[in-house]
Amino acid sequence: MSVISVECERCAIKEDGELKKALYCVATATATCAGAAHAEAPDIKTAAPVIHLADNLDEKDNLGWCIDTLGRGFGERLQAHSCKPNGGDVQFELDAGMIRSVAFPEYCMALAPNDDTTFALVSCDATESSQQFSYEPQTGNITLAADDAQCVAVGGESRSAGPYMSRVLTLADCAEAPAELVQWVVVP
Repeated sequence: MSVISVECERCAIKEDGELKKALYCVATATATCAGAAHAEAPDIKTAAPVIHLADNLDEKDNLGWCIDTLGRGFGERLQAHSCKPNGGDVQFELDAGMIRSVAFPEYCMALAPNDDTTFALVSCDATESSQQFSYEPQTGNITLAADDAQCVAVGGESRSAGPYMSRVLTLADCAEAPAELVQWVVVP
């Protein structure tokens, strides 16, 4: 059975309507269609809002990959991490071009390349270009608003993170990066 048909079965909408579920399904199906190279779609258990990679890659429990603060709770450095069923520091939302933490709503993702990290969690400032991102649902790409050739990406290698897994969160050339590392699903 294809990824798309599995998603369609899992996302069946009842007569009473389930808007968030419907939006999730449309976003997942769009990202899945855009990149037929997906090995497997994740089984996201994290409540919305959430931003997750469209491909499960090698996440051992099929939880998928979310943007996450490094360490437990608040952290200034960001990484990709197994999407935790209880949410918390893996819940981010796209809010007027900014990627805002749900757990720490006054903090947003920012490009802050240095020796430790590519992305940081900083006080939200809508005038700061390092905090402005664009999302293209047809491709699943999250790009820098100032440079749509640069995509938010996960690193190619995963590592153990206690009972979960993590990867580097980085920037990649959208045209050169493997699709499975740069295609995201934004669930409002």
